Amino acid sequence: MKIAFHTLGCKVNQYESEAIAAAFEQQGYTVVDEREFADVYVINTCTVTAVADKKSRQYIRRMKKVNPDSVVVVTGCYAQISPEEVSAVDGVDIVAGTNEKSHLTDYVAEFQENGMRQLHVKGYEELDAYDETGLVVNTENRTRAYIKIQEGCNRFCSYCVIPYARGKVRSRGLSEIVAEAEKLIAGGYREIVLTGINTALYEMEQIRPDEAGNLPEEPYGVEKVIAALSEIPGDFRIRLSSLEPAVVNADYVKRLLKYDKLCHHLHLSAQSGSSQVLEAMNRPYDRDAYLEIVSTLREEDPYYGLSTDIIVGFPGEKEADFEDSCSLVEECAFCKTHIFKYSKRPFTKAASMKGHVAPQVKNRRSDKLHEVGKKSAEAFFAANAGRTERVLLEEILEEQRMITGYTGNYIKVYVPYEDLEAAKGMLNQFVSVELSAAYRDGMRGRMV
Repeated sequence: MKIAFHTLGCKVNQYESEAIAAAFEQQGYTVVDEREFADVYVINTCTVTAVADKKSRQYIRRMKKVNPDSVVVVTGCYAQISPEEVSAVDGVDIVAGTNEKSHLTDYVAEFQENGMRQLHVKGYEELDAYDETGLVVNTENRTRAYIKIQEGCNRFCSYCVIPYARGKVRSRGLSEIVAEAEKLIAGGYREIVLTGINTALYEMEQIRPDEAGNLPEEPYGVEKVIAALSEIPGDFRIRLSSLEPAVVNADYVKRLLKYDKLCHHLHLSAQSGSSQVLEAMNRPYDRDAYLEIVSTLREEDPYYGLSTDIIVGFPGEKEADFEDSCSLVEECAFCKTHIFKYSKRPFTKAASMKGHVAPQVKNRRSDKLHEVGKKSAEAFFAANAGRTERVLLEEILEEQRMITGYTGNYIKVYVPYEDLEAAKGMLNQFVSVELSAAYRDGMRGRMV
């Protein structure tokens, strides 16, 4: 039996698709490319924007066309939020919510036995237990591996549907995280990326200040995970997929800087550079608090890599608010800025707010911010020119005769090579590279 996957959305979805694939392989299935003929197709969906919903529907129909007799399984956030809408798409056999992914092998076996369509979606209040999918020790990328440490979010930002799609905050057991990391590192992986729906919330619900208002001196929250993984022997590095300034502050981030194996890079979602818009978004920080975190990181390391998310066209966003976002991106010298046009989402407060921004205005602002983001990255690259960084080599581009990899501060580096076989031998190795100048989506460099 053959099974194929198509995954939309975040790194958590990618991780979970790998876990689902491993479970089916244990049942004797062979995982094939999504474009190939398969007996079962699994579409792991996203619903962060209306565009994501549309893409999900397109892929559902596309998979069924490859093999009309296949079993089509739709899971993920879109399936959780809009199960009836997903069920109505022609060709869908099984719809499973976000907390049902560990049961898909059973659901498919049941469908193959009786041919009856299935709907397995729990309500938001029932999404309160961590659904352990098992250890993921085989991934497509043999250099970098993701480990999911946390599920759910309780921040309820006014634009975001994800709390309804992923449920309450729950954290994975530390022993399971360490066990997975140990197997991955023993298997040769050199970079472990910690990911979750809101990674910064890992066990934070359990943290209470003492009577004097002091927080624990020993590691807590995601720091506890970093501290535990740092004790594992081996030449590897740890990367945080993201931290939310809605959860952490400059003092907490400063605590993380002492861990040598932790990459000097953070995805720190700003969402807006306007304090007024941030308040309307229900983000519990303002522009100054965000910049304080950035300042703390850059004081420790002027070359600390930062990436971010910015939403343009949030309801009520004035031109001055948008310019605040532009100036934030310029000031922070982000290595990457992810830009999203506001999209009305079900269940969210922003959907019923006044002052929705016209599509053509959102398009114009998005185009301008893309240019600002590009210049911001170029400024970061220029600051790094002439420095020597440790690069983990990952991919060979034979046509360009280059080998690529990432620095700890998340710069993609392109290094020319002369001998292909020698270059292949350097894959999944750390090498010292002198960075020279901006090139494509990163920088050129030479091994030293």
